[in-house]
Amino acid sequence: MKTEIKPKTRRAKLPRPLPKNAGEQLPLDIEDTASNLSWTNTASGSNCQAAPTIMVQHLSPLKVTAAYESYWRFAAERQHIFFKRAKRAPQPWTRNPVLLTYKFTNAYRASDRVSQYLIRNVIYRDDLPSSNAEVFFRIVLFKLFNKIETWTKMEAELGPITYSDYNFERYCAFLGGVMQRGETIYSAAYIMPPGSSAFGYPSKHQNHLRLLEKMMKDELPDRMEAAGSMQTAFELFRDYPTIGDFLAYQFATDVNYSNITNFSEMDFVIPGPGARDGLRKCFQDFGGLSEPELIRFVADKQEQEFERFGIDFPSLWGRRLQLIDCQNLFCEIDKFSRVAHPEIVGRTGRTRIKQKFSHTAKPIVFWYPPKWGLNERIESGAFPNETSDAPFDPLGGPVG
Repeated sequence: MKTEIKPKTRRAKLPRPLPKNAGEQLPLDIEDTASNLSWTNTASGSNCQAAPTIMVQHLSPLKVTAAYESYWRFAAERQHIFFKRAKRAPQPWTRNPVLLTYKFTNAYRASDRVSQYLIRNVIYRDDLPSSNAEVFFRIVLFKLFNKIETWTKMEAELGPITYSDYNFERYCAFLGGVMQRGETIYSAAYIMPPGSSAFGYPSKHQNHLRLLEKMMKDELPDRMEAAGSMQTAFELFRDYPTIGDFLAYQFATDVNYSNITNFSEMDFVIPGPGARDGLRKCFQDFGGLSEPELIRFVADKQEQEFERFGIDFPSLWGRRLQLIDCQNLFCEIDKFSRVAHPEIVGRTGRTRIKQKFSHTAKPIVFWYPPKWGLNERIESGAFPNETSDAPFDPLGGPVG
């Protein structure tokens, strides 16, 4: 069975993905007038696991694996877990053995604990200055370490975190003292390059403070405000030493939580290393599309795909999955597939999930950038239908 998609003609630029065997295709008949795509499908009558082959006009075939269906089921199940935890429901929050055992981020990036802390406790602070320069300084300082404990220790020792009161020697002495006590000041979520070749200091935190100083001296907060697009903001960050594509996109997204910029999260996307692995596990052939185009493809088709697979997906109080969320989900499905689909090998060949799930964190009162218009719905007690207990097979398909 083949699923045909007829998009506008595009050129593809990415390398060929690793080949995998596709399973049976599911019946599908969807018309998408917004993006000028039309899907048609014919069932094969086989009992194989669903994994459509998507034919793209004027390009090579776009084929998916069984992990593609798991991508959608994982997103929904993770969001159901999110709402059960938000409502303080008792454990277990899922019947899926992989999600019960291992740690995964939320379906929405802004719902993760570190992002929530950044939004509520770093960006939107009534007791700290609200100028673009001060807010930008706090955001980048926090994200350089990306660790809540480092921020709270800085506030406890150094007092209010402001650019107007910033002193390199004072901050270095404090951070160095924390490290001498054997404590970690950087998060393990992603690796920050040391920056010694650019700034010449022996310690990472010294170089990163100098990096932040350079951004401030270059009036980057004002240049961010004047940026006409998310891509421009990304490029402004990427121009700095130690900031590559992945960090530039993450930092631009974090700044966009504030009022310095106001870009749609559907404007621009850059896949990180984990997402690139996830894309290759979900798509055995990219059909000539680039990695960002594939992420946009799934973001644009999310409602149709949830409906096609019969999945109840509770959105974030009405907010659709954005490009940054779909990018993150590809990173998570890369990890999920190491256990659920071990036969599908990605770029790195990793076979284990390192972090186990441990419910030790305190409950979060969720709060999002006010410009999203979600906080009023949260405060009113509105919750979507998040209590579905439909079994979710670890291999991605429905049970029974």
